[in-house]
Amino acid sequence: MNQMKCLDPTTAEADLIALPDDFLADLRARRAEFAKLGQLPRDVVERLRELGVYRALVARRYGGMEASPGAFLKVIEKLSQADGSVGWVASFGVSSMYLAALPAATLDTIYAEGPDVIFAGALFPPQAAERTPDGLRISGRWPFGSGSTGADLIGVGIKVADAAGAGLPRMAVMPADKARIEPNWDVIGLRGTGSHDIVVDEALVAEDWTFVRGSAPNLDTPLYRYPAMALAAQVLAVVGIGVARAALDEIAAMAAGRGSITGAPKLAERAYVQSEIAKAEASLRSARAFFYEATEDAWATLCSGEEASREQAMRLRLASSHVARTGCDVAQMALRLSGTAGIYSDHPLAAYLHDATVVAQHAFLSEGTWQSAGRVALGLDAPAGYP
Repeated sequence: MNQMKCLDPTTAEADLIALPDDFLADLRARRAEFAKLGQLPRDVVERLRELGVYRALVARRYGGMEASPGAFLKVIEKLSQADGSVGWVASFGVSSMYLAALPAATLDTIYAEGPDVIFAGALFPPQAAERTPDGLRISGRWPFGSGSTGADLIGVGIKVADAAGAGLPRMAVMPADKARIEPNWDVIGLRGTGSHDIVVDEALVAEDWTFVRGSAPNLDTPLYRYPAMALAAQVLAVVGIGVARAALDEIAAMAAGRGSITGAPKLAERAYVQSEIAKAEASLRSARAFFYEATEDAWATLCSGEEASREQAMRLRLASSHVARTGCDVAQMALRLSGTAGIYSDHPLAAYLHDATVVAQHAFLSEGTWQSAGRVALGLDAPAGYP
């Protein structure tokens, strides 16, 4: 049994969760700006850095908060309620969990000037890396580089035929100026995430700046023993909770407003609207409760000195898929209740539905993850990388 216990929460962690109201209000007011720009402006990224989002899960030995997974997830949820794209980009503060698989000397270099390092990247499709006397020579193109426009470090997926763990996804980490971001993010939802293509031409990366995603970390505290792949799914799924909550709040405000132009009663006075909003409220709150219950259960096990079980990790993944799907359903219900008001391209409910839909489309949260959860629940083998 590992006797290492969880660290007590710090004041900084509490401050992080209590995000400033004026900042959240500013994010809500600028949603259209982010979508039009196709990425977050530098001032927003720097404000997230200043607030501690990118050091939240960094080890305290490097000056980070080493916050609990639940605390970090609640921060992403709150940001996502203000704007889904901001929550999505902020969620990549989880990348410090991936980086923990790098050698200790590499981590010392990464955090030599402080813990507020922004790491982003794209893993698939892995590109063949050529071994040279000076390091691994890497070239290629990788789509879905969310948040890469504001990153200090960029990671890309590679294949090294004779490396340990060959066949598993390996990521090479490099300074952001070794990569080129090609703006081509043209989608219906989460439009402000800047998930452009990453292009690398003949970059040389030392092998000790590469790691196998999901491999054992070189930091041994309860946080770094939390199921890394499950947390990677959770930080994305929780965006759907925040977006769905914003959609429910929006339709509730609309329902209490003026009546229909046809002379029909206000939305709030219609029986079907009352029923649908009640069902959506119950559905979202139930899914959210399961999500955080699974999180706290796994965390309590780790804090007791035990390892999280395969079944606990599965429940983290299952709760993530469930809440992402529920968030999408709730946002769709809110738009449906809005009638013709919600069909305009600049209406908030249209944006919420598109954002929630994109969350649920992610590979970590897709239809196949339900089957994988069922296999684990039934004691069967699961696909590689799950849970």
